[in-house]
Amino acid sequence: MKELFTEEGLKLYNDPEKVPWDIYPRPLLKRDSFFNLNGWWDFSVNCSDPSVSPEADRIRVPFPPEALLSGINRHFPEDAVLVYERRVTLPPGFRKSRLLLHVGAADQHAGVFINGDLYGTHDGGYEHFRVDISGAPEEFSLKIETRDSLMDRDEPYGKQRIKRGGMWYTPFSGLWQSVWIESVPEEYVQRISIRTDMGCARIYTGDKAHNGVIRLETPSGEETHELKDGEAVIKPGEIRNWSPEDPYLYHFELTLSGGDRIRSYFALRQISIGNIDGTPRLLLNGKPYFFNGLLDQGYFSDGLSTPADPSLYSLDIMTAKDLGFNTLRKHVKLEPDLYYAECDRLGMVVFQDMVNNGHYSFLLDTALPNIGFPNRDDTKIHVDDRTRSVFLSRCRSGIKQLSSFPCILYWTVFNEGWGQFDSVNVYRIIKELLPESVIDAASGWHDMGAGDVKSVHKYNGRYVFKRDEKPVVLSEFGGFSCAVEDHIANTGKSYGYGSCGSLEQFSERLKKLYEEEIRPAVEKGLCGAVYTQVSDVEDEINGIVTYDRRVKKLPEGFDGCRVVFL
Repeated sequence: MKELFTEEGLKLYNDPEKVPWDIYPRPLLKRDSFFNLNGWWDFSVNCSDPSVSPEADRIRVPFPPEALLSGINRHFPEDAVLVYERRVTLPPGFRKSRLLLHVGAADQHAGVFINGDLYGTHDGGYEHFRVDISGAPEEFSLKIETRDSLMDRDEPYGKQRIKRGGMWYTPFSGLWQSVWIESVPEEYVQRISIRTDMGCARIYTGDKAHNGVIRLETPSGEETHELKDGEAVIKPGEIRNWSPEDPYLYHFELTLSGGDRIRSYFALRQISIGNIDGTPRLLLNGKPYFFNGLLDQGYFSDGLSTPADPSLYSLDIMTAKDLGFNTLRKHVKLEPDLYYAECDRLGMVVFQDMVNNGHYSFLLDTALPNIGFPNRDDTKIHVDDRTRSVFLSRCRSGIKQLSSFPCILYWTVFNEGWGQFDSVNVYRIIKELLPESVIDAASGWHDMGAGDVKSVHKYNGRYVFKRDEKPVVLSEFGGFSCAVEDHIANTGKSYGYGSCGSLEQFSERLKKLYEEEIRPAVEKGLCGAVYTQVSDVEDEINGIVTYDRRVKKLPEGFDGCRVVFL
């Protein structure tokens, strides 16, 4: 693979002393207390492979060892234990009462040690976790051990594959999101859950002992509301609904009677389903809305799972918006909170995928559906009880982690049959957890009749809209490949759906696709369309930008992908 650096990645690579991701990582529950532990850690590997040196090296957190920016740039054997170590000295006056260590994500299993003593463990490669380390002294040795095996298909893995290629990508392991410490009072807000509609927000802390005051910023000035028994119901005096065209956020400060103070925000918005002139439509804030989207894999040429800087999220979002897109489908990956916060701030709807686990079969999950056999009984596949229970457990964790972000309106449970099982009952479970969201039970094929939408994929041949009793979403399509010299990760192999020989041909073909297939389908009832994809990724050269984000493949002012929908 060719070494490709984003502009932000090259800055970081050339400045070894710069601390990456030196920004508060939890925008929905923000305190003044923040001690960033990103940067260089001692790094060693314990495994059975004699070619792997047991001697300590250095790794740059929060980038996984497989990434260029980590300083390691390699994947280790599947039985490897990755060991991260560093000395920590708390800043003077930092400790209030309790100390909490936060890890944004560690793939897949992690243990936290303070001065050699085990303080906590975590399973799950995409979820945040925290460990109470209040027993730690002012200076201590911190060790985090991680273990990741793609041979274990119980844990969700998304598009990671040991033998990467085509639509499967280089695996990432170890620490791949920010590590940080905060200090909190004895009584503190551990989590915040926010549910909203077009006129009301309900805020929960999860602890009925919590009472306090909320100071809310509104378009017409500050309002004061009461938090009682861990709950507040807020109906702002002036209503301004969030949308991609007007992404207004209500910021607030919550102060508990015990003294803990946090800052957060919410948005008033609602997605629903309505029948408009006999056609089922998706509605945003009560009005028909067309969700014009791009598939977003969330991979970067130098940081792999993790961009060099969060500003690269903003770059992707604004690139999409400038081209007329209002939606990103986050594909089988959970991102750091800052990704979703930028979508909230800039006005970008997110269709969020659950992360697949279980076995993938090319024949059953890809080949047969594409030659005319799109359905099979999913009650009799992936029947292992542990695989199923782990998937549901990680879904619940992901929902708990992300569901308060206003931008996420739509969730996809299974994609193209990957790990799919008993989708009718799984849909019921997920819908109960997310009653205000649209749930896509089976994206692409293997539709057992569950879900709020009819979700189809079309890559080869012409797309012809077919009406359904549910809103129809073309949840993947397009994927035209277009190589840009000197910005290709794998010069020996490319992957996409239909090759374009030049940037001019790429833009012409994309414009024709929207003119002849997408816009006519919207008039007939199509409710959303997700073009593949935001960026090139390794073998895939079907992005609207290159893998290193340095070249936009569509010309300035290109409007061929815009869809005007009234």
